[in-house]
Amino acid sequence: MTDTSSGVLLDIHTSALAGMGSMPRHFERWAALAADESHPDADLGEELFRSLLIGGDDALAALWGRHLTAWDFAENPQWGAGSPARTDERRAVVYERLRFGSELCKLLDEAVPVAKVPGATVITREFTPWYTPERAAARSFYWTAYERKLRDKGWSEAAIASLDQASLAVVERLADPEQPAARQAKGLVVGYVQSGKTANFTGVAAKAIDAGYRLVIVLGGTLNLLRAQTQRRLDMELIGQENILRGADVTDVDSLVGVDYVGDDEDWSEFVRHGGRPSTLGAFDIERLTTRDNDYKSLAQGIRALEFEKRVPTRPLHDSANLHHTAARILVVKKNKAVLTKLVKDLKQIHGILGELPTLIIDDESDQASVNTSNPKKWEEGRIERTAINGLISKLLGLLPRAQYVGYTATPFANVFIDPGDEENIFPQDFLISLPRPSGYMGVQDFHDLDGVDDGETEGGAEKKHVRGIYDSAGDRLQEALDAFVLTGALKLYRADHGTPDGPFRHHTMLVHESVRMAEHTALALRINTMWHNASYTGSQGHARLASLFEKDFRTHAASSLPTPTTYADLKPYVFEARRLINKGGTPVIVVNGASERDYSQPDLDFDRTPNVWKILVGGTKLSRGFTVEGLTITYYRRTTQQADTLMQMGRWFGFRPGYRDLVRLYIGREETLGRGRNARTVDLYEAFEAICRDEELFRTELARYAPMVNGRPQVTPAQIPPLVAQHLPWVKPSARNKMFNAQLVEVRSPGVWEEPTAYPEDPHALRHNTECWEPVFEALSDTSVSLGVDGGPQYEARVGTMSHQDLLTVLCDLRWSVPGQFSPHLEFLLDAGREDGTIDDWVVIAPTQTSARRNEARILGHGPFSLARRKRRRGPLFGAIRDPKHVAAVTRLAGASHLAGNAAVEELVRPRRGALVLYPVVESEPRILSDGSVDPRDLVMAFAFVAPPSTARGDRALVRFRAIDSTRAEAAIIDRDDTSA
Repeated sequence: MTDTSSGVLLDIHTSALAGMGSMPRHFERWAALAADESHPDADLGEELFRSLLIGGDDALAALWGRHLTAWDFAENPQWGAGSPARTDERRAVVYERLRFGSELCKLLDEAVPVAKVPGATVITREFTPWYTPERAAARSFYWTAYERKLRDKGWSEAAIASLDQASLAVVERLADPEQPAARQAKGLVVGYVQSGKTANFTGVAAKAIDAGYRLVIVLGGTLNLLRAQTQRRLDMELIGQENILRGADVTDVDSLVGVDYVGDDEDWSEFVRHGGRPSTLGAFDIERLTTRDNDYKSLAQGIRALEFEKRVPTRPLHDSANLHHTAARILVVKKNKAVLTKLVKDLKQIHGILGELPTLIIDDESDQASVNTSNPKKWEEGRIERTAINGLISKLLGLLPRAQYVGYTATPFANVFIDPGDEENIFPQDFLISLPRPSGYMGVQDFHDLDGVDDGETEGGAEKKHVRGIYDSAGDRLQEALDAFVLTGALKLYRADHGTPDGPFRHHTMLVHESVRMAEHTALALRINTMWHNASYTGSQGHARLASLFEKDFRTHAASSLPTPTTYADLKPYVFEARRLINKGGTPVIVVNGASERDYSQPDLDFDRTPNVWKILVGGTKLSRGFTVEGLTITYYRRTTQQADTLMQMGRWFGFRPGYRDLVRLYIGREETLGRGRNARTVDLYEAFEAICRDEELFRTELARYAPMVNGRPQVTPAQIPPLVAQHLPWVKPSARNKMFNAQLVEVRSPGVWEEPTAYPEDPHALRHNTECWEPVFEALSDTSVSLGVDGGPQYEARVGTMSHQDLLTVLCDLRWSVPGQFSPHLEFLLDAGREDGTIDDWVVIAPTQTSARRNEARILGHGPFSLARRKRRRGPLFGAIRDPKHVAAVTRLAGASHLAGNAAVEELVRPRRGALVLYPVVESEPRILSDGSVDPRDLVMAFAFVAPPSTARGDRALVRFRAIDSTRAEAAIIDRDDTSA
């Protein structure tokens, strides 16, 4: 066998892998077929393959990276032998089908590690599959171009594969664009704040257009600036140069009249290129009915712009003979009453074709303006405008019987729970998809220690690194925040100069958000300008402040993997340049507010077209939704709100911070007294934000638990989501008094899962009643403590005991709750386990004891002493997380739900059908102590958590069980109260 060059082998491997299609096959046979004609003597042995990988053949490694990752991510493929996606088991199946030897497998694993990342969570109704891998592969012109663009941008193969799967999950649940009968599907995609939702809906649009959707309407924000950003993104990454030019010659100035981007966008060369007009390459063109600078006004070419030429006039447009030979149209429109009214009016003038036109409506920030709510407090922009937008979206859906609606949001509660009217128009009745947290994303876990507990023994890591209060002993810290902005700008310049892969840093910004009042923004901007010019950043006083802040904060928390100077003296030369960039134009501050569009047309707000934005942005509502502040490093945040979704959208500090995430600082209000006299109240904005973040994370966790199919059927449908989440968000309810949720949660089965009720009563008499209920458990506990823990985990002291399942049920059935519906589905599960033979025999009960000097102890009903935990109610009657994270591993092992080995005390207590329950006596303030040393039971919340043993699992039953109040409308999310006797 002759030697084979790297290029020849790459060609053979490329052909062989392409020939395999969507599944791995016997590679040597396919490679031999690929080499047979052009290179019959090529060396196809594994030894050469291995040597090229060892030698660092990047092209060969990239080729295999694409295919191995695609196979890793494939969901439930027929060839997968039941192996889960993104696991070593799946990779082993792939290698077995390829017939590779162990040495080659080892090298490929090193070159292309398995990306063990979570996939999208899908809650869905049953649907008829149509978007098969074969159909997707047969028509993939725009998706392939988009994939190529993402690789050029530096996306990893795992990130692209993740996007591929998430967008596939959306497209396959839309109606088949070629099917004879018209059908509308409606769904919701839930991402994270500033986490790349646009990338997902761009991928969805690419696949949908390839599949046959010929009209795409993107509702892109409520401002021209936001609409233009979305238009530019789609133009750059999906539509491409040739479709934008429409035959114009870039060297002929006259032919470019009316063509955007060419000549005034420095990134024009980065726009997707297809290698020619797609219609000349065997594909089809995309015609834009809106441009970067022009929203939809009226059809520029008249109604003819939406006239689709049919190759076979006697057949409908959606027939495959016509559909794949006509151009697609895209509109990116502002969510504005006047704009949408014009679009609806123009569509009404088109007769006949609308009923044949497969249409995709993508609603970005779908909980803003789109939702039809009659609660004016919910929406800061006013009820009338939002109801009008909702009505116009409904008209679009009515005019386009083949239209599919997909909403995108990071705050799903408004869409899923609040509005009963949306069931008939944009309620996500067909699917709800929760996107995974992307790699490199800086989110809630980076600013909040969600599992942290103030027990006197631990100190939060995330908060310590990134979060600062608004005040310190010297007063307001706004000057410190300004200093931090200058300092981090200098650090970015230093890193760019010392080879940081993510540098240079194009934008560097600071956000100051204190109020929604425009007059206060002007005053605040003046104050910041004054502070800036008095800061002495070129003098000794200013450098002394910066040096002190660098030493006590930024040098301490700098990432070891990124270049950071060891002394301020090394950084000082970069401070001058940072100050110059920030002060460019004579002021470091720009104000972002106002009701008119011209308030947002400032060059320093256009991060796409302005080369370097180094500014301090002062604003209110318009900075808290949809608007991405690029390069955001320092945030000074004081604004309060009572609305959960509004609060969540304010998290502009979330996002991707490559090369400088360790420099990000959030100055946020902690305990502040607002108002005076009887109207005074104490607000901790940081804790309020953490509370809604917990709600969001718990929502995603719940979706993930109930997403897997059971016996081929969904456990939960979108219509059943509201009561599922309402068990920990009691304020979630339809806004109209005459409406109610149709589905009621009856049972939640949780074998092997930590469950933690939080809806404990506030009434002193109910608290005393609950404490007295637990007396049999107190009596079952040992007098002395034992040490509990698992291998490699923390050890802790606890008193333990055992009691029968029936005795524990007697306690649990007698407890009182502030929201009874929160615990009753779990109690139903435990009662059911008692009725089923052999699922639970007994329980081990654990009462952890604190050992720190700050511990708080007291007797309870004469028993003990017990360690008392201090916790706060999060909102209304609900607590936040009550558990101490270090208790979880041992308790889970005691219930037999973990394979981690426990210490001797733990293993001695493990039984096959034994559950575990941990007690958390909680006090919310300083409790009263009775004469015998017992805590007054009226001041005590007897909280607990439990883990049911795996023996309670029933593979043939869903984890949740519902009943429909109106069984004749089982899929209806919301029904009229008058229609039922409930």
